[in-house]
Amino acid sequence: MTRKKVKLAYIANDSARKATFKKRKKGLMKKMSELSTLCDIKACAIIYSPYDSQPEAWPSPAGVQHVLSKFRGLSEMEQTKKMMNQESFLRQRINKANEQLKKQCKENREKEMTQVMYQNLSGEFGLQNLMNMADLNDLGYMIDMNLKDINKRVESLAKMGSHDNSQGSPAAEPEANSGSQQFINLLQGNIGFGIGGDEMMNFFASDSNWSNGPLFP
Repeated sequence: MTRKKVKLAYIANDSARKATFKKRKKGLMKKMSELSTLCDIKACAIIYSPYDSQPEAWPSPAGVQHVLSKFRGLSEMEQTKKMMNQESFLRQRINKANEQLKKQCKENREKEMTQVMYQNLSGEFGLQNLMNMADLNDLGYMIDMNLKDINKRVESLAKMGSHDNSQGSPAAEPEANSGSQQFINLLQGNIGFGIGGDEMMNFFASDSNWSNGPLFP
């Protein structure tokens, strides 16, 4: 059974905080020992706590002195090369969370516009319900991406059909082109709000009209 994810926040309860400290400290010491033994590296740890009158040093005070002396012997550039304080660590976490948020927003927007596109093809949704230019830009992007996928599929089937013809088999290209044309005809017939289907397709095909959409650069 998987363990419950611990919320990284200050533990207000004194007894729970002390128990967590002892448990985590023991785990930290174990990991330090494993890292040092398995990878043959020099490592040390100094832990101050309100529960002990003296700081605890691992592996020993002499061992800590040896590692610190070696560290101080490095140039200032080498010392700070991979150093990270609390502020930079939190900044890194925030930047990573922001990137994940942007990625999720883009995925959600793509799904939303894909749903709008298919609803429009089925006649359940009209473009007059899209309230701003950003929606039209994003919808145009999704239509263009789908048409590109269809064209790639058609080309692939056409090559397979050409190969089959050389072997004496019926061609697959007409069927593929028929399916592609049906999809394009549906788009041309269903996408429009006061202007012709061809004009709307030309609108979506123009990079200047949709390439600067907010979520689909």
